Amino acid sequence: MNRLVLMIVALLAVLSAGAAPLGDTTPFETRRNVASTNPIDALVEASLEQQNIRSANRCSDAVFVRRAYLDVIGMLPKPKEVQDFLKADDADKRARLIDELLVRPAFADYWAMKWSDLLRVKAEFPINLWPNAVQAYHRWIYDAIRNNIPYDRFARALLTSSGSNFRVPQVNFYRAMQGHEPATIAATVALTFMGTRIENWPEDRRAGMEALFSRVAYKPTAEWKEEIVYLNPAPAKTLQVVLPDGAPVAIDPDMDPRQLFAAWLTEKENPWFARNVVNRLWAWLMGRGIIHEVDDIRPDNPPVNPELLACLEKELLRSNYDLKHIYRLILTSQTYQRSSIPRSDDPAAEKLFAFYPVRRLDAEVLIDALTGIFGGSERYSSRIPEPFTFLPNDYRTVALADGSITSAFLELFGRPARDSGFASERNNEITDAQRLHLLNSTHIQKKIRDSWKTKQFVRLAKKDPRQGIRSIYLHLLSRPPTEAEIEAIVRYAEQNNVEVRQAVEDLVWSLVNSKEFLYRH
Repeated sequence: MNRLVLMIVALLAVLSAGAAPLGDTTPFETRRNVASTNPIDALVEASLEQQNIRSANRCSDAVFVRRAYLDVIGMLPKPKEVQDFLKADDADKRARLIDELLVRPAFADYWAMKWSDLLRVKAEFPINLWPNAVQAYHRWIYDAIRNNIPYDRFARALLTSSGSNFRVPQVNFYRAMQGHEPATIAATVALTFMGTRIENWPEDRRAGMEALFSRVAYKPTAEWKEEIVYLNPAPAKTLQVVLPDGAPVAIDPDMDPRQLFAAWLTEKENPWFARNVVNRLWAWLMGRGIIHEVDDIRPDNPPVNPELLACLEKELLRSNYDLKHIYRLILTSQTYQRSSIPRSDDPAAEKLFAFYPVRRLDAEVLIDALTGIFGGSERYSSRIPEPFTFLPNDYRTVALADGSITSAFLELFGRPARDSGFASERNNEITDAQRLHLLNSTHIQKKIRDSWKTKQFVRLAKKDPRQGIRSIYLHLLSRPPTEAEIEAIVRYAEQNNVEVRQAVEDLVWSLVNSKEFLYRH
């Protein structure tokens, strides 16, 4: 183990010893209670009281501002944004921050990435959309999120469109599958819009679902890789099918079965459609679904809090499928704003949302955080040559349209392959290989050592060591350091006779490798 790693390990131990004690002075939480009128909080608290589980304290303002930026727009706040938020003393500043983040273009960038994982936006094998179609499809998803298109309209557009996959972007929903036979289409539709796995269905309902998509057809054009998705000419006889809810229905030869299915799916009485999407949004923001796993909804996998799930469904329907209303409702709840430090050792505390779950940053968010702080650019590649691998330095990784465009870092840190649309494709578990990469790779070393930002930290620390430490903390952890942390760092540098430049690099590396940087908390 080289000297740098030994120094970082030593400094991490020093920082842990110098951390503030738990209580009102901790940088992570506050014991000041806030009254809530959000319906989420009453339902979650009632569930916790039934199990005699104490909910966590409220998170601190510093934790909240970092958490909100990461969860809503997938990026760290700038130091001035942190300082301005911490200085503000108005009671509704958290709600106002959420409203401001929800209208940023970065919100659409980040959530287009999430939806592109689910909708399998990928140019190469085994999806094979090809680059032109990927760019058109991703832009359509981005615009739908940016313009807050009602979710029922979003789903109907994907399910019922026909035409060229280059000129009608949403038809790529039918192209972005590993097969084009009715069984594969039906399984993909059920997974995407109902959160269920069709192989668990009774035979008659599975056959009925497949029949609904039996007339989807594909044909090439003279343009390279362009394909037309269309409805086959009407069959000679009426289709007799069973809908997923068990209702039999006859489909006349002149009817588009997809239109019938989309109308059935988006009815307000439908038991799957609204439930599935609010459960996904909850899981994306809270770490796990009310029904867990989010894409395995079935009768023998009930919600941990049925009343909470029903409440979110009703709110979505009441708002006419306004997904931003659900984001706002969750994000402004005290349940979301709890500390990640539990006050109960009951194993059920996590699944009942007694505290905010600690989770490692997504691969794309993590590399964007490093690049955003230290500058420079990443090098991307794909198996087939395409122009979209050449990106400007200020281009965010979360905005990459194509799941086939990747890097060694993204693959190491668990970015999903976008082959199936399953939530399990993304792996945010920390591994030994990831730790070694962050601690000892030339990729991270050069990014930090050669950065103009690190040089700026050094200049500031030479003038005023304490101010230099504060600047580093604000950039990396989105909070000011505690006095105990400042004293521990100064003492480390003095006792080890470390020059300023080396002390700054050691501190930066140590914080980059800390849980507080690598995880959302």
